[in-house]
Amino acid sequence: MGQLLKLLVQRIALGLLLLLMVSVLIFAGTNILPGDVAQSILGQSATPEALANLRAELGLNEPALSRYFSWLGAALTGDLGTALTSGLDIATEISKRLGNTLFLAFWAAIVAVPLAIFLGLLAVRYRDRWPDKLISAVTLASISIPEFLIGYLLMFVVGVKLGWLPSTAISYRPDADLLTRLQAIALPISVLTLVVLAHMMRMTRAAILNVMQSAYIETAELKGLTLFNIILRHAFPNAVAPIVNVVMLNLAYLVVGVVVIEVVFVYPGMGQYLVDHVSKRDLPVVQACGLIFAAVYIGLNMIADIVSILSNPRLRHPK
Repeated sequence: MGQLLKLLVQRIALGLLLLLMVSVLIFAGTNILPGDVAQSILGQSATPEALANLRAELGLNEPALSRYFSWLGAALTGDLGTALTSGLDIATEISKRLGNTLFLAFWAAIVAVPLAIFLGLLAVRYRDRWPDKLISAVTLASISIPEFLIGYLLMFVVGVKLGWLPSTAISYRPDADLLTRLQAIALPISVLTLVVLAHMMRMTRAAILNVMQSAYIETAELKGLTLFNIILRHAFPNAVAPIVNVVMLNLAYLVVGVVVIEVVFVYPGMGQYLVDHVSKRDLPVVQACGLIFAAVYIGLNMIADIVSILSNPRLRHPK
């Protein structure tokens, strides 16, 4: 128990340290961008006096190190600052957008994760036969095509030509009933599912096939168990650790990587909010969104490490 607790504390501490390092990169990266924030806010016709006053008001004249610690300290207390272009509180705006992004990612995961595991099990059951080859071909084709291209193709075929679903998610309203919201995001969910399905399916297939080479699987075969029972009751439980890792990585992508999908489908989420303010050079918003995306990604990876440690006793004794 002591060794397990030590490993868990190490993983959590490593995750927090990594998040701190990422915060440094986010702050430094946004501050070394070319151009002048004050100039972009006031426009080209601004006087030097107005620019100097705005820089002083925004704290741009202070040393970068003091500005970083002020920003980090405020972020730790939940104060993400105020948007330069709109004057609105960033934390309030992000709380609305983050809920929309999580709603989209949640339903995409609800569809993608069980489907990927089922297809992985099916591919193992019919290994090197036509179902396995068909599943591999379709999933590899989906992961090879950029998600924005898949999105535009579905918009044109399903939304415009056939008229089965809304071509964009601009009509999405958080206060609508569940069926209406799901109908509005059906196409974005389909694209996200196709994008993450291949990686999870192939990892499930590879992990189970690796376990199938074990001696206890041969014993189960000699006892007369069917291949389906061997896979489901013996191979799959022992292949959970790598499957959980890849599922968590793809869940992190669903939350962080929805930026392109939200822009393509005009979905009012974090990605759309970030892109809108990148074009306006609104650094506080970009920094806040970057920090939240990094926290989600690192947090889900940390959970994957913890689940792997708990499910695989060999990881508790690396020697």
